[in-house]
Amino acid sequence: MQVDITGHHVDLTDSLRDYVQQKFIRLERHFDNMVDAHVILTVEKLDQKAEATLQLGGAKLFADAVSGDMYAAIDALIDKLDRQVKKHKEKLTDHHRVEGLQAKAAGGDLEE
Repeated sequence: MQVDITGHHVDLTDSLRDYVQQKFIRLERHFDNMVDAHVILTVEKLDQKAEATLQLGGAKLFADAVSGDMYAAIDALIDKLDRQVKKHKEKLTDHHRVEGLQAKAAGGDLEE
């Protein structure tokens, strides 16, 4: 997955870039079909804002977080994206019991 990081009114240090990269590795654990991510880190007066657009295979997710500390904003952003990725993955998984019912119907004659 390619992660693009942009800063508005903030200097992007190597430690900040590494921190964002490490956090996005956490998201790849849950869903490996991620294509692209674009992260924007912004400073507006006393607020530190982190927002990201995550492109998955077939979906586009967006989240943002505001905090007094940039690292806390990134943590909150990743938590929000993590929940969205899990929800998207659940939607892709078929949870119906059709297979189990078919197997039970086919094997039902063995009990007699």
